[in-house]
Amino acid sequence: MPETPEAFWERTHDALRTTPVEEWETWPFAGVLSPHPLLPPVEAEPPRHGAGGVGCGRCVEGNEGALWSDEHWIVRPTREPTGLPVVLFLETREHVDFLGLSDELAGELGPMLLKVQRAAFAIGDIGNVHVCRWGDGSEHFHMWFMARPARIPQLIGSFAAIWDDVVPPLPDDVWQANLELVRHALAT
Repeated sequence: MPETPEAFWERTHDALRTTPVEEWETWPFAGVLSPHPLLPPVEAEPPRHGAGGVGCGRCVEGNEGALWSDEHWIVRPTREPTGLPVVLFLETREHVDFLGLSDELAGELGPMLLKVQRAAFAIGDIGNVHVCRWGDGSEHFHMWFMARPARIPQLIGSFAAIWDDVVPPLPDDVWQANLELVRHALAT
């Protein structure tokens, strides 16, 4: 029998462990941190932005800000510069969640993931492009692509997403130049 959220909370809330992340080279913060207490489960999951297609910003925006699009997919950057060389989103045109992808969209997803990742590498001096899916904020299908600079070992791994918020944003001219390189790579 699967563990319920209540059983998970009961088993874990008084037994939180602290991994010595402050010893890891990739940990973005100095000093020891302690976790917040784990709160008990809520009655229901909070609604995600655009639930049921109502008030969905992705649907309203259309191609606005897109670097590339076709009849099924849109690739866009963040609205403003980030700390990493580029952060991109691959989104469906159709308002659909991950589990609702049609067989046709699911079949296109793998090649699209590679297309966007390769375009991010076109910037140059990119060590890796992290492909992520959280999906807790918006119901509209989207994947994150977070390009980290090469040769900076602290940015390796899952903490790259946190480092993106910690390091200062790129100068606008550098960000725009990176976006143009991505746009060109997506078009070819």
